Amino acid sequence: MQFGRLKRRELITLLGGAATWPLAARAQQSVMLTIGCLYVGSPEAYTGRLAAFRKGLDEIGYVEGRDVAIEYRWAHNDTARLPGLAAELVKRPVTVIAAGDLPSALAAKAASTTIPIVFETAADPVRVGLVASLNRPGANVTGVTNIGAEIGAKRVGLLHELLPGAVRFAALVNLSNPLLAEASIKETQSAAAAIGRQLEILTASTDREIDSAFTSVAQKQVEALLVLPDNLFSSRRVQLVIQAARHGVPAIYSNRDHAEAGGLMSYGANITDAYRQAGVYVGRVLKGEKPANMPVLQPTKLEFVINMQTARAFGITVPPTLLAIADEVIE
Repeated sequence: MQFGRLKRRELITLLGGAATWPLAARAQQSVMLTIGCLYVGSPEAYTGRLAAFRKGLDEIGYVEGRDVAIEYRWAHNDTARLPGLAAELVKRPVTVIAAGDLPSALAAKAASTTIPIVFETAADPVRVGLVASLNRPGANVTGVTNIGAEIGAKRVGLLHELLPGAVRFAALVNLSNPLLAEASIKETQSAAAAIGRQLEILTASTDREIDSAFTSVAQKQVEALLVLPDNLFSSRRVQLVIQAARHGVPAIYSNRDHAEAGGLMSYGANITDAYRQAGVYVGRVLKGEKPANMPVLQPTKLEFVINMQTARAFGITVPPTLLAIADEVIE
């Protein structure tokens, strides 16, 4: 009888242990890779861009919540918070950091020399020190550039062609993003000087300062405005468009979101597609590729968008030459 009892106990023990195997296996399977997403802005301003980023991840086989977890960190347009937020992601730790703008990319790079970093930025990543070269970035950083700061001359030219009689130009820039601001100002000033136009530099780093800048536009009798590339201006596109209309100043912006929101014109890369490409690159890193060997992606096409409803509201007749080269005319 004792032998039988022992055998039964052993059998129960064995069965009990076997019952835990599937649980352990499921626990192992539930451990997902983690992406850290770092942004200088606020989540409500990035809805479309995040959808594009997730689409890029999906294209390469990763779905949030199924294959990967994503930790989001938002600075709410306070760049001083970015180093601390980047440090949180490094401590977490995450498998890769996706930095959605230049300040975030610089903060992530300063926080880790080992965790892979994939950025999206309007700046020249070589000039600002993110990578050693576009073809062979080196180290742990690569990403996508939409060269927003490098095409300022083209925006000046488009605005001049639309308003050939305008003399007083102004450029709106965010000095809290100094490296991007410096490159954008330099490019725009050179282009304005080349056509003999005055260029007033207006600065804004907060919502309130944007309103103040437009008060200056009216006081200085600015006839044409360039809103230089910056994530603050992307997130406040409705405010910018309303202020431009209120103060009667025709403006050109850096991406189509502004034209779709009622801005007069935009010229630049497709930012939504740039975020999709960043998602693809993050997926490739998760599969084992090294950022050092992944060339920085550049836009293959720049979009010129004209909002004709806004042009009519300003009483502007758009020359046929501009309509002919527009990628899209919003009626």
